[in-house]
Amino acid sequence: MSEIVAAPKRRKKTNSLLSIVGITIVLLLMGIMGWFFISLKTMGNSLKEQVEVDVYLNVANKDTIAQIEKYIIAQPYAKNVEYIDKAKAKDLWNKDHNEDWDNILDYNPLPESINFYANADYVNQDSLTKISNDLMQHYGSLLSSIDYPKTLVGSMNEKVNKIGLIFLVITIVLGVIVVISIDNTIKLTMYSNRFLIKTMQMVGATRIFISRPLNNRAVINGLISAVIAIVILVILVNWAISRIPELSGVQNPEMNYLLYACMIVFGVLISWISTYRSVNKYLKSRLDDLY
Repeated sequence: MSEIVAAPKRRKKTNSLLSIVGITIVLLLMGIMGWFFISLKTMGNSLKEQVEVDVYLNVANKDTIAQIEKYIIAQPYAKNVEYIDKAKAKDLWNKDHNEDWDNILDYNPLPESINFYANADYVNQDSLTKISNDLMQHYGSLLSSIDYPKTLVGSMNEKVNKIGLIFLVITIVLGVIVVISIDNTIKLTMYSNRFLIKTMQMVGATRIFISRPLNNRAVINGLISAVIAIVILVILVNWAISRIPELSGVQNPEMNYLLYACMIVFGVLISWISTYRSVNKYLKSRLDDLY
């Protein structure tokens, strides 16, 4: 008798374990893809923020130069703002060209400038044009020119947009696969419990009484699966960083935490919705339809 009672319990534990394993696998795939997307986006932003904007000055008054520099520092598009005087401009030129022009010239033709790196959100043709127009509008007669690598910016944004579009398509396809996989996993689990659900209904149990423990178990299974998937993902990421140290420079902890939160919410939500739909399906079915 005890063996007859224990059999459904063993089957229930097995089904729950299979459900957790199935959900964990698809959530892990989702996490890996999300991590790649975040890393590539961070890498792209890092490359964008290497774009330098040079504001060449047409004024020698130090107070006026300080005023222009202070204005640029206060703008949201600027970071690492630096005033370059003639002496420093000469040193930078000599360093870049590996030579000293004192052997050729006896004067310094380089203009003074205020250089800054643009924040990633502003590294596009339209934003940089607006920045240039804004500076010229405020200090037009005090500036000789504003220079930045226009060709590089255009090429960089074109490549970033293409990569972003590719990953968007991949993300959508992967999202559909994840939803279908989790839904099928839950359906298989509920299929093995269909007679138990119908039997409880036939002896007078209410729908809420029948569905509540199954829905609660679905939420717990989804949460356990998400936690396991996150732990495996963190281990894989740390292993990848140990093998390729350069990856540590493109990590974005805040976005990674958001990814982990999405994995938890997604795992719990899909598990609960799929279970809810399957239970209601069998509650509405006739007994003959279960065979």
